[in-house]
Amino acid sequence: MVMPVPVDRRARRFSQLLVGVVMYGITMGLMVRSVLGLDPWDVFHQGLTELLGNRLSYGTVITVVSAVVLLLWIPLRQRPGIGTLVNALVIGWTTDLTLSLVPPTDDMRLRIGYLVLGVLGNAVGGALYIGAGLGPGPRDGLMTGLVARGVGSIRLVRTVIELSVLGIGWLLGGLVGVGTVLYALAIGPLLHVLLPRLSVRAPEPRPDDVAEGVPGTH
Repeated sequence: MVMPVPVDRRARRFSQLLVGVVMYGITMGLMVRSVLGLDPWDVFHQGLTELLGNRLSYGTVITVVSAVVLLLWIPLRQRPGIGTLVNALVIGWTTDLTLSLVPPTDDMRLRIGYLVLGVLGNAVGGALYIGAGLGPGPRDGLMTGLVARGVGSIRLVRTVIELSVLGIGWLLGGLVGVGTVLYALAIGPLLHVLLPRLSVRAPEPRPDDVAEGVPGTH
């Protein structure tokens, strides 16, 4: 008797992707409201926002930068997934929504709380959308595309990209502070712990599936 093929996990993966990118955008907004420093790419986004005289919202600048970075995928022959497009379209909008709902504050306790929640939540959101396996974010895809073309190791390419955007963003007026250092030190170890637990794996094929030549789906 042939057993039914296991239900694929596309719905689970897409739901996880959406939760991840929304959480990522929310936590980016919290880090902005902490006024204690941003991660390298967000220092760059904030610097561009300042350069443009705040004529574009912070979230709009994030979305525009995502689109420009995706154009850089073309010569690298990178192909975006649905997760790449959702990332590019949703995170900036969610960040703007968060900034509209969470007002600036001078209360240092709140600002520290925003920073801690921002870093921790950013790691969870990142692990969720990366773990969904539906395509890297635009900035991560740029890194992996350069590595695939033999530009250098992942460590070298990521370091050069992040130091470059950090330096440019700081020169343009983006905020570098203790939050920048905390993010740099914490995000790698947090993703190391969270990503294996939040990755959606393909189900193992059942013995009857193997016997009948029916592959497991994922």
